[in-house]
Amino acid sequence: MTGMSMPRQEWYLELPGYLRMWMLMMVPMMLPSLVPMVSRYRPSVPAGGFRRHGLTALVGLGYFAVWAGLGMVAYGGSAGVMLLEADWAPAGRWLPGAAGVTLLVAGVAQLTTWKARQLALCRGEPGGDCHLGATGSSAFRHGLELGLGCSRSCGPLMLALLVTGMMEPLAMAAVTLAITAERLAPAPVRVVRAVGLAMLVGGVVTMARG
Repeated sequence: MTGMSMPRQEWYLELPGYLRMWMLMMVPMMLPSLVPMVSRYRPSVPAGGFRRHGLTALVGLGYFAVWAGLGMVAYGGSAGVMLLEADWAPAGRWLPGAAGVTLLVAGVAQLTTWKARQLALCRGEPGGDCHLGATGSSAFRHGLELGLGCSRSCGPLMLALLVTGMMEPLAMAAVTLAITAERLAPAPVRVVRAVGLAMLVGGVVTMARG
């Protein structure tokens, strides 16, 4: 992201394009996690046919509305970093170290009980049931709840992706695989720990190279 051209006076005009790019990445990245949650929601809708499809679509809309909001936050952060690089020459020297520290923080967060708790909520394990309803507002609200819960669980992984490069195919594929494995693997704790350790190693390597 730091390689994108974003003049100071026009950076805000680039937001729609950035959000399109962000959502084109988020939709396929999060679909493997969303589908099982939507599958648990559909049987709770007493109506059938078009109404059930419509309410399910509203759940998905609410879910991705959360990710669109996070995309705006990510855009603001990346714009701030680019302006800092342009206005303050020493920034180019300490940014690699800052990226390494960020990866270390994300790796530590990945190994905490907080992460395990958020993942349990996202997987729909006992204690993670959200309120379900059969109205448009409740369906959209349920999607928002799912999106917020999964964004907290994915926080360390998304942070790692942001500092390694949103446009790096290998990084995107690795994060997508990690998110999907955490949601669907029969032994998610092992996956979470392995990913956390990989982040810690990546952080140390990044700091050493900086």
